[in-house]
Amino acid sequence: MKKLVVLSGAGISAESGIRTFRDSGGLWENHRVEEVATPEGFRKNPALVLEFYNQRRKQALTVEPNDAHKILVKLEEYFDVSIITQNVDNLHERAGSTQVLHLHGELFKVRSTKNPDLIYELDGWELGLGDLGEDGSQLRPHIVWFGEEVPMMDDAIRITEQADIFLVIGTSLAVYPAAGLVHFVSPKVPVFLIDPSLPDLRQQKNMTFIQEKATVGAAKVFDLLVNNYTTG
Repeated sequence: MKKLVVLSGAGISAESGIRTFRDSGGLWENHRVEEVATPEGFRKNPALVLEFYNQRRKQALTVEPNDAHKILVKLEEYFDVSIITQNVDNLHERAGSTQVLHLHGELFKVRSTKNPDLIYELDGWELGLGDLGEDGSQLRPHIVWFGEEVPMMDDAIRITEQADIFLVIGTSLAVYPAAGLVHFVSPKVPVFLIDPSLPDLRQQKNMTFIQEKATVGAAKVFDLLVNNYTTG
């Protein structure tokens, strides 16, 4: 069974109704990124940051996995599928995907502000001031904020290097370091990229572009992969 590694981004969740929050002015829900998605913002106004992510969780609970998520699950019948996602929602898991690595953290997990390895599943969607970890520290969202290291990057690189097939869905490969993963794919490995806006990677060998939204592109790539890369 061939190893299929999938890199997913905001475009796959957008079709479920998860807003990307960032508008044309660079604001997230009328907040500057620096206010709600940086360590400095959290130190300056932790209540604002906690409420921002409370609303993200509340909204995430109102949506469901879409056909693109479900097709990735279906591909597990034919391939050893590992998903590396830039998304912090849990739609891949809710759809049934069994191997999911979250590069940028997880919306429904929280962690100690003192010990980054002290991580908890959040019961519900609310996290407030005074909610403490067992070490007595204020809990914060388990999200990789701007300016922070991406601790799962080494694991993502290791998985990418094992790929027999590499699929990019819902991301135009503009956000680093995640976008750099494509450079760790073996030169002989076929790469499929699904996104309405194609990046300037057309010189890349073994790359097939599918200029579609995630749900439509996933259906097309399913047929391509099953018909051309399975032995059964």
